[in-house]
Amino acid sequence: MIVDGWFHERGQLWPGQAMSIKVEEVLFEGKSDFQDVLVFRSSTYGTVLVLDGIIQVTERDEFSYQEMMCHVPMNLHECPKRVLVVGGGDGGVLREILKHDTVEEVVLCEIDKMVIEMSKMYLPGLSCGYDDPRVSVQIMDGAEYMRQHKNYFDVIITDSSDPIGPAETLFKQPYFEAIVSALTEDGVMCSQGECMWLHLDIIRPTLRMCEKLFPSVGYAYTCIPTYPSGQIGEIVCSKRQLDVSKPITQRTIPGLKYYSPEVHSAAFVLPEFCRKSLLEEEAISGDP
Repeated sequence: MIVDGWFHERGQLWPGQAMSIKVEEVLFEGKSDFQDVLVFRSSTYGTVLVLDGIIQVTERDEFSYQEMMCHVPMNLHECPKRVLVVGGGDGGVLREILKHDTVEEVVLCEIDKMVIEMSKMYLPGLSCGYDDPRVSVQIMDGAEYMRQHKNYFDVIITDSSDPIGPAETLFKQPYFEAIVSALTEDGVMCSQGECMWLHLDIIRPTLRMCEKLFPSVGYAYTCIPTYPSGQIGEIVCSKRQLDVSKPITQRTIPGLKYYSPEVHSAAFVLPEFCRKSLLEEEAISGDP
């Protein structure tokens, strides 16, 4: 992964392309019970967390992903009090959730405790929310935790890595059924939704599956330079009938650098190739 002072990301879900970042210092390299873990200080992107060879966060651009994954679903609920994060051990989404003054309880359910430990040690700007008294951490399978907490959470956010390795089950129907059961009657969910330039074959069936479980479903996207092709999506669903592209609240949220009500709505306006493809049951000619 590191050759001649450069980290090279070559993922099996994006063959034929790579992302390279210059390494100043390797801070940690090891293996958890689930995956390879690497943390390094880069010359231009700050500290970088890598799992199984794939970039998860960099200090320079993490805010774009964290803010959209959090504030899009949170602003589709009138008064979110109980929030669950599945995955997201780096703490970035957790940090953003705690900016909402309606929040009384946040549970972070992460299967790999080493991700939390590394973030606390090397990424204090992301992991700062762990000390908040409203936060509790469960080291366990997220689907199993949700099955034990039916009709409990107002918002559930799945901050997962790509659908290989330990995150593969987070893209399957039983997992989304567990989300439905754990949400309150007006609950909202947001899941990491892959890249429109690379993964329409993953996004399309996931949306079809969600449409069978939720009355309101949408797909939005975020620009972030260190994710594959510089873009990542969010699958957003509500148990209420509403337009997920329009925030229903105007809460004041401090310190934002990416999200705004206008960006919220604009993120659901998809390029034509993506919009048309996601309307189809199967891949269409010309899909990237």
